[in-house]
Formats: sequence, C-alpha cells, structure tokens
Amino acid sequence: MGSNSFRLEIGQMREGRYRRHQYLKETVRLGAGLDADGMLTEEAALRGLACLKRFRDSLASLTSAQVRAVATQTLREARNRNAFLERAQAALGVPIEVISGREEARLIYAGVSHLQPSDAKRLVIDIGGRSTEMILGQGRQPTQAESFQVGSVSLSMRYFPDGRYTAPAFRAAQIAAGAELEEALSDYTPGRWQEALGSSGTAGAVSEVLAASGKTDGRITPAGLRWLITECIAAGSVEHIALPGLKPERRAVLAGGVAILYTLATHFRIAELLPAKGALRQGVIIDLHDRLVARHLARGHDLRDDSVQRLQRRFAVDREQARRVRELALRWHGQVEPGADAERQHELRWAAELHEVGLMVSHHDHHRHSAYLVAHVDAAGFSQSQQRRVADLVLGQRGGLRKIDEALTRDDVAWQLLCLRLAVIQCHARGPVDSDAIDIERRGQVAFLRWPREWADQHPRALHLLREEAEAWSRSGVLALELP
Repeated sequence: MGSNSFRLEIGQMREGRYRRHQYLKETVRLGAGLDADGMLTEEAALRGLACLKRFRDSLASLTSAQVRAVATQTLREARNRNAFLERAQAALGVPIEVISGREEARLIYAGVSHLQPSDAKRLVIDIGGRSTEMILGQGRQPTQAESFQVGSVSLSMRYFPDGRYTAPAFRAAQIAAGAELEEALSDYTPGRWQEALGSSGTAGAVSEVLAASGKTDGRITPAGLRWLITECIAAGSVEHIALPGLKPERRAVLAGGVAILYTLATHFRIAELLPAKGALRQGVIIDLHDRLVARHLARGHDLRDDSVQRLQRRFAVDREQARRVRELALRWHGQVEPGADAERQHELRWAAELHEVGLMVSHHDHHRHSAYLVAHVDAAGFSQSQQRRVADLVLGQRGGLRKIDEALTRDDVAWQLLCLRLAVIQCHARGPVDSDAIDIERRGQVAFLRWPREWADQHPRALHLLREEAEAWSRSGVLALELP
C-alpha cells in the first residue's frame, strides 16, 4: 500500500527462483490525501478502501498465513492511521502492517537481489510517493539502508501544485530534494558501489519515456533527465505534456519524480541508473516465504529471531534470565491458549527475550524504557505494527494494567500478558526455577493456578507477588486470576 499506488502480487518461490502468478496495480494517490495537519482525508481513505475491496477477491484461494499486506510512508505519517487501518483490514480481510523506512528499504533490496542477482556492489534507489529509499548491498546482503522523506507525490504537490512546469519550480524542487538527501552524501559515494539500479514506479516510468523517445536504451542518465526537464518546461503544464511512453497515471507526479532523480544523479555522481526488475512487493513475498520455511519445514531461519538476538547483545540482556521467563511464559500460554496462531506465540517469545533491554538505561521503571526501545529501535524483519504489539507486552510485564488498557481490549493480548507477568513473578529471584511447580487451567475468562502446598510454604515472597497479581487483574475487569 504505497503513497501513489496500491499493488497486489501473487508469487511463488521454488528452489530459489521467483515466479509471478498474478499482478494488480491501481493508482490510489493515498499520499495526496494527507492534509496540512497530517490527517488522511476521507476522500483519499475511500479511494484506498475501494481498491482493497477489489483486491480481496484475488486472495480468496489463499490462507491468511500465505498473505502479507504492508503499508509505507503515508501511513507512517498519517495521524489517524489506526482508524484507517481498522477499516482497511476489514475491507481487505487480512491484517495490514505499517513498516518502517529502513524495513521498506531492506525489503526492496530483497526483491531486487532475488530477481536480478549479481555479485557486484550495488546502489539501489526506490523513489516512492512520499519517501525515497537508498540501499547499498552485494549479492543478497544489504549493507546499508536508509529512507528519506521526499517522494514524487509530496514534491509534485508542493512545487507543482497547479500542474504548471517552470524552471524556477524545478530548481526549488531540486534544492528541497537535495536538502533531504544531503546527509547521505558521505555514505553513498560512488566508491562504495559499482552499479546503480532504480526500482519501482518512478525509475521505470522515466526509463520507458527515455527509451520511447530514443534518448537512451532505457538507461537513466543526467543528459536524459535534463532533456526531460526541458521538455516539461517547454510544455508548461501537466495538461500539455506529450511524451511517448508516459502512462496517464504517471503524469501528475512526473515532475517531482524527475526532480528527485536529477538531484540524485548530480549529487551522487550517478552516470547511469539501470531500471531494476525487482521491487518492494517481491521482497515482501520472499520474506514471507522465508518465514514459512522457518516455521513449517524446520529449516532456514526467521530474520526477526536474528534481530532479537542482536538486540539482546546490544543492550547486554541477561540471556539466562530471559530464557527462564520465555520458557515459562510459553509453557503457560500453551495451556491457556492451545489454539493460538504462530505469530502470537512468536510475539510472546520476543517480548520475554527483550523484556529487560531497558535495564541498560535505568533499573527504575525499566519496563517503560524497555517498551520504548522495543517500539522504536530498528529491527530488521519487524513491521512497526508488530514492534508496537511486542512493546505493549513488554510495557505490561509489571505494575498496574491501566497503562495498556487499549491493548487489553483484545482477548489474545490479555492472555499473552497474563502468562508473561506470571513468568516474571516466578523468576523474580533471578535463579533456577521449578518450571513444573505451577500449572494454569483456563475456564472461560478465569485462570486457575495450582501448586503443591509445600511450594507455597517454601516461596512466601512469590506467593505475596501472586496475590498482588490476582488483585491487579480483578481491578482490570478483563480476566480473573484465582489462587488456591
């Protein structure tokens, strides 16, 4: 769900090769629907919802595990995104994840590197409606990925608002793009890459125009871009632009996209930019395939597990304590939610493994520091949406429950959180624990704990904490915790 277009692709990975089965694209211009206050307008929302309803029919033969829907910069910015996402998920029929700029860049590179493999050092550029991603990489491995808040829709709206093309407007647009991209100059110098590729709509559209006009064979060059800018200025407006190969849906955002491309070419000394075969949508499918392989075939790995381990090392987490909490939380979760889907189990596991990252900041209120870090740190493989769900669990690991009232409206989250909180209590002494000492039985919305009498006699402090926990849940009105 991009800022300019919504795209649906159904593809298959087999023996490392990608095959497309179906591709749909609609120009929605969601990014043009952000008002001055950062709110998505109802008109833009309705365009997006209508598109998603049409897409839904193509997903009817797939299970929810086979589908992944991601949203990019416009919904990263929109202040009312949660209200729109609720309606959008109902229209599409599957959850929608908002991904960070760096995660978007990583997925773009995954798509390009799989569909256009090479061992050369590469610079991959993707100009979207409201953001531009730049990625350095070699082979299948991205080495640096950044996202910048400038895109073809946002720049066109700001500097060509009435559809008029003038030389001063192009200069102003290039200066604005350069100001946003300037911080990348030292990291993306030509010495760090051997070839440059342009992914997705803007690069593809400009490549087609240059080829159809006989200016290049499809390569995007500074000379070709100067010619294109001159043609736009000569035409004077969007209505009068007549370029071979230019598709109607690209006309309104052409000027902003060309201004960014020319700025990139001159600032980063890109002699030629080649159109890439892959893009974000293929990267999403490839990433989903890797998750399914890791989950169902017991081979490969989930990149999110690697990210969690890196965060544990980065924030010096007591990994033995995290392991104890994780094992107990997952054991009890299996007892109260035996039918929970794999993603919810994974989220509980990651919350347990990261619940103490905030100790690196301060012991006081470390759960709040932990939650902030989990929600905002760059973690490859995670969407912003999923990081916030894990952060909610981490925030609720201790103390009152009122601070996560909104999350607790979901029944599955309440049971996840109960299991995490009980595991933290059981492991409060930070030493070996008897994992079989306490059992949980669920009856409706009540959790009944059971333990041997001698265990209670030997652990008076744990018993005290469990009584406080039962009182906390009784005040929440969500679940009840009954002790022997």
